[in-house]
Amino acid sequence: MSNTYYVTTPIYYVNDAPHIGHSYTTIAADALSRYYRAAGRDVHFLTGTDEHGIKIVKAATDRGLTPQQLADSVVVHFQQLWKDLEITNDDFIRTSSPRHEKRVQALVSEMVKRDEIYLGKYEGWYDEGQEEFVTESTARDNEYKSPINGRPLTRYGEPSYFFRLSKWVPKLIEHIEANEHFVQPDARRNEVLSKLRMGVEDLSISRQQEKLGGWGVPMPNDPSHSVYVWIDALSNYYTALGLPAVGDEFDAAAESYWPCDVHLIGKDILWFHAVYWPCMLMSLGLPLPKCVFAHGWWTSDGKKMSKTLGNFVSREAIAEICAEYSVDVYRYFLLRAVMFGSDGDFSRDALRVRYNSDLANGVGNLLSRTVNMIDKYFDGAIPAPAPDAIAPEAQGVMDAAGALIDSAGPAMAACQFHKYLDSLQGLVDATNRFIDVTEPFRLAKDASQRDRLGGILYACAEAVRLILAYLAPIMPASAIAGLAQLGLGPEATDLVAVGRWGVLTAGTQTNKASGLFPRKP
Repeated sequence: MSNTYYVTTPIYYVNDAPHIGHSYTTIAADALSRYYRAAGRDVHFLTGTDEHGIKIVKAATDRGLTPQQLADSVVVHFQQLWKDLEITNDDFIRTSSPRHEKRVQALVSEMVKRDEIYLGKYEGWYDEGQEEFVTESTARDNEYKSPINGRPLTRYGEPSYFFRLSKWVPKLIEHIEANEHFVQPDARRNEVLSKLRMGVEDLSISRQQEKLGGWGVPMPNDPSHSVYVWIDALSNYYTALGLPAVGDEFDAAAESYWPCDVHLIGKDILWFHAVYWPCMLMSLGLPLPKCVFAHGWWTSDGKKMSKTLGNFVSREAIAEICAEYSVDVYRYFLLRAVMFGSDGDFSRDALRVRYNSDLANGVGNLLSRTVNMIDKYFDGAIPAPAPDAIAPEAQGVMDAAGALIDSAGPAMAACQFHKYLDSLQGLVDATNRFIDVTEPFRLAKDASQRDRLGGILYACAEAVRLILAYLAPIMPASAIAGLAQLGLGPEATDLVAVGRWGVLTAGTQTNKASGLFPRKP
């Protein structure tokens, strides 16, 4: 297995400010990045913004701005939100940047050279919100409205360059059938295969420059056309690595990371990533990404999000939630509340319930119980492990720890954050039960039981250490604060060095502190 790990989010449209959906994908990518760094992999995490296309031009016009001015004014909101949410991306690509535009032209030039692109004429319906041409039957079935946002489709007829997409569909079907994890989750894989088998037409990949006011990447073989947004946008995952070489300082800067391990996307853009993108790569003779994972959508309080209804989880709402709880709690809830790949519902009540049950009563309470007992009975020093003195009930704790350690890698590889956190919560529950059964406060009254008491509290401290170490990819600041109460530093999140049972050193001085997760009424 390669030691590199490359994860991407979609590049987000700059026609509006970021919201919960953008943060969900990006937090998931960040959790994967943090986990794999801690597990010893060489990680590259890419995010960015998609700044071309007709809807950017229209949004800019509506605001009295140029497209570049609009992009520059909105992109800062994404960049700041990622800082606020403790996102550790290694790169941020903008499709209006020269390093990207030059490489898009190089890729298109190679496709032209290979006779994968030809000039034709497009006439049909166009979904401006999705930057996508749709077939007559699709338009008719949806009453000539966008199936995504319900807005009217636009009728277009114009010369256009086409990519020979249909040529590559049989090979793509073969690839998806032979690689069960290429499109995930399985329901989305089946959806893509079913649609592919119905037949796919060649893809219009250009728009006339005059209709875009000069905004976009000119077709290298015909500057009167701009490269169609999806060809431009999808290429970012490759161009951001400095590929292909174009003679600038970015050439091959991160080429070792291709092919990508996982593209994380919303289900509304699955077709473009699971069909257009791999077919483009096949036409260029380039390796395909290993996985395209499409997650679900969020509703709010059981309803579709709407600014009119007042249930839209905007950047401002995210800031309020993080101020009331913490950034870590927001991150935790999004990855814990729903199976990644399914739709989820956000509500303040659900957040409060999950916070109190998992964090205040679970992890936080266990940490406090453990540190307080070590402080009271052993003057704050971690007691020595005494295997012959530990109650047999400790086996349940060690089994739960083993389950967490063994399942963490497969869960993260499959983007099953809920399973990862289930195993972590399983260790919390097993350790709390262990304390309830062994009653350390009772043993402390009997001097002859001191070795057994020490062994029990060592087992508790070791369990808490592992819980916090494995919690760190999801809740980095909270994990480090909790480990500090055990007398440990940030290095205790290194899963290669300490991600196993029995690492905690006896005599380490604990540090009593206020509760990590105070209960919310």
